[in-house]
Amino acid sequence: MDVRVERVGAQLGGRWVVDGVEATLPAGALTGVLGPNGAGKTTLLRLVAGLLPPGRGAVLVDDAPVHELPRRDRARRVALLEQESSATVPLSVREVVELGRTPYRSLWGADPDPAAVDRALTSAGALPLADRPFTMLSGGERQRVQIARALAQEPALLLLDEPTNHLDVSAQLALLAFVAALGTTSVAALHDLNLAAAFCEHVLVLSGGRLVAAGHPVDVLRPALLREVYGVEADVLEHPRTGRPVIAFTTSVPVHP
Repeated sequence: MDVRVERVGAQLGGRWVVDGVEATLPAGALTGVLGPNGAGKTTLLRLVAGLLPPGRGAVLVDDAPVHELPRRDRARRVALLEQESSATVPLSVREVVELGRTPYRSLWGADPDPAAVDRALTSAGALPLADRPFTMLSGGERQRVQIARALAQEPALLLLDEPTNHLDVSAQLALLAFVAALGTTSVAALHDLNLAAAFCEHVLVLSGGRLVAAGHPVDVLRPALLREVYGVEADVLEHPRTGRPVIAFTTSVPVHP
């Protein structure tokens, strides 16, 4: 899928929270959207998903403005996993994933490809959870199920807003490794720069709603940029196994043993 962000902007509360962002998303790869709190990451994801009409510019999906696509058509192309909230509806895992098939169901509720749910569960490694109550799952298990729900939509573009929140280190690594290996054009808003450096092929760095850098993490995540955007001192090292950047932050507070 060809996805181009063309000088897009959005206002919330009379303030431009995203302003003039321009980028092309590499097809079949994971792009990280980075920046401090309030930088506009979630708003940019919602613009790319077509859920928020732009105040200026456009997001083009295969040359069509995504927010102008019919809702059903858009849901077949784009899936957005928003930040996880507490689940209270008593659904099984399979029922949650079946929600991803909604754009394909007929007026009578029939799914033309009922096997798509099992394929999505299998791809996300969640098939053994299929009959369990969704509310009884751990945070990492829930995220895998939500990804299965998104995969059931069969999207060409997968968007994730802070998908590693509330996950332990093992679950964070497993989740992003899984998304990076999908071969689907994917975009994830991330706070952890080392996770972005480890798994993303492309990053967009926002500050104050504006795009300040874009490219491969090796080229973008440099000490000068981290100082400018985050106000921190850091050394960027090379991971001894992967060759990817590893960011070592410097604290100004004395650390005592």
